[in-house]
Amino acid sequence: MNAKTFLREMAVTMPVTFVVAAVVTYLYSLIAHGAGTVDWETAFDLAIVMGVVIPLVLSRGNGAHDATKGRQGSG
Repeated sequence: MNAKTFLREMAVTMPVTFVVAAVVTYLYSLIAHGAGTVDWETAFDLAIVMGVVIPLVLSRGNGAHDATKGRQGSG
């Protein structure tokens, strides 16, 4: 994966993660505490981490999860 593709995937993953985390923390606060507040720090931290980790995993995951690859038979 080149840098341009990585940055594009990061640019898509970060805002989506940020919005989802903000909605989830708002709903949690509303249900658990009765006060609808968003935990912006958690939403931002998750967006940064997932924005880097998900594109890296997707770029390295091409065929790496095939456990039978390279096996010579069963017996």
